Amino acid sequence: MDRLQGVIAATPTPLNADLTIDTGRLIAHCRWLLGEGGCDGINLLGTTGEATSFSVEQRVAAMRAVAASGLPLERVMVGAGASAMADAAALTRAVRDLGFAGALLLPPFYYKGIDAESLADYVGEVIGMAGASGVKIYLYHIPQNTGVSFSSETIARLRQRYAEVVIGLKDSSGDIAFSRALAAQFPGFDVFPSSEGSLSEWRSARFAGCISATTNVTGALSQIAWSDPEGDNGREAAAAAMAIRGALAGFPLMASVKAALAEMTGEAGWERLMPPLRRLSPSERADLFERLGKTGFASIKVSGAAG
Repeated sequence: MDRLQGVIAATPTPLNADLTIDTGRLIAHCRWLLGEGGCDGINLLGTTGEATSFSVEQRVAAMRAVAASGLPLERVMVGAGASAMADAAALTRAVRDLGFAGALLLPPFYYKGIDAESLADYVGEVIGMAGASGVKIYLYHIPQNTGVSFSSETIARLRQRYAEVVIGLKDSSGDIAFSRALAAQFPGFDVFPSSEGSLSEWRSARFAGCISATTNVTGALSQIAWSDPEGDNGREAAAAAMAIRGALAGFPLMASVKAALAEMTGEAGWERLMPPLRRLSPSERADLFERLGKTGFASIKVSGAAG
């Protein structure tokens, strides 16, 4: 695989009781995702992975553990966003030095009203501080969280300056028209919407795939949708995946995905989240699984050591 494509799971970060990262469970889950879980790739330490709730040192330690695990790192992109430019550069450098497929870079997310030129300059500074040689960056567009957008104007500047470095974008805005427009405007720039619902049109829209939190659960179904987007099997699988996604999205997504993984693996520890996020309440959990019971969720099994 020269470039990441297809079904990519934005994986949660499992926690120990003391809220440190449970790297053993994380590695086992990643291995399952890339096998029976049906995924082509993994987005490690992104929003679903609660990355900004961990220190740079914790994030780099988790990267090193995954890098030493024997997992195919060319199938793993890693979140490298941070509010401080030096932190973002250090994380990006670690992604490159450890051999991962690329760094998923948030914009600086405290100051608002940043114009296209200033944002492009920021990314350029991160690239320079990280050491441009061998760096591969995917921009992370999630304006509802960051308050800052990677606009087409910013992307055009970055592609002009760093076409071999800035190679794609994860679009978590929920605006599929924006994803389509970027893919059309920038040939060779890998655009990943954040929902399995986009897989039915990936060929016509020229998407590189999707990067989704819910593919931790729907990965095998989503793989069928990716492989056969125009066929009956693909359409049926996409509908089944979206039914599960709809149930999960009715609750705070990090908590609901972790609750689903706890149920799938029998490991209650999956439900831990970093403060200020919280696990689902007993009533929310009961409601979630009532909704999931009306989908194909019960048929999804974890036969390996994903927990």
